[in-house]
Amino acid sequence: MFPNAKGSEQFALLATIDPASQAAGTVNSGWIPVANFHAFVAVVETGLMGTSGTLDAKIVQAQDNAGTGAKDLVGKAIAQIVKATGDNKQALINFKADDLDTNGNFAYVRLTLTIGTAASLVAGKLLGVLPRYATAEAFNQAAVVQVI
Repeated sequence: MFPNAKGSEQFALLATIDPASQAAGTVNSGWIPVANFHAFVAVVETGLMGTSGTLDAKIVQAQDNAGTGAKDLVGKAIAQIVKATGDNKQALINFKADDLDTNGNFAYVRLTLTIGTAASLVAGKLLGVLPRYATAEAFNQAAVVQVI
């Protein structure tokens, strides 16, 4: 579509759940506004999962950056990843700003990972794709220290 554009001008790293051995429970990215991008991709990653470990991931929407009215984004959850087949795997969740309940004033999203049974190595990233108003690099989270 834009043959002279850099890849990093088309997507931004908006939020992360940094790689770690997460205990059983739920971990969330921060709340991200959807107004600056046409589309989004969540990248879910596993490393070595704990014995009988499981991983669920989904996109949650809210009305503001404090999580008011938080509810799942319908149809935007992965099939559970299990230890037996789940070490060192990735899953992608695609969605658009239009998928949110805009009639209910939902305008923020976050990635939620739920680890079951045993601590497991997991990570997640929330990417904004196809920026509306500027190159995507302008929206990278502060932890992005280099773009080459």
